Amino acid sequence: MLVLFEGFGLILLALWIFCIFDVITTDPSSCRALPRTAWLIIVILLPDLGSIMWLLAGRPRSVPVRADFEVPRRSPGPDDDEEFLQGLRDRAESQRRRAREQKPDEEV
Repeated sequence: MLVLFEGFGLILLALWIFCIFDVITTDPSSCRALPRTAWLIIVILLPDLGSIMWLLAGRPRSVPVRADFEVPRRSPGPDDDEEFLQGLRDRAESQRRRAREQKPDEEV
């Protein structure tokens, strides 16, 4: 039974340390409900409750909440550009043509 409480205590300690570092590294403008300094004091003075409060009410949302948010579009690769591919085909064909023209000279 004691091992169970020690394991739970270690989990709470890890959560507390995570939350302290999370508060410190969070951009001050993205903290919710309270300023970052207040969150840091709450998390340090009330380890378990403060950590849970930070995760639920203070931590920035991971997904921006904006109506005009658009997913950035993928840049087209060279294989999507038909003009580029045509240029490659033309260059390959001219190299083949030159190779055929030089081959009879080498056999003589």
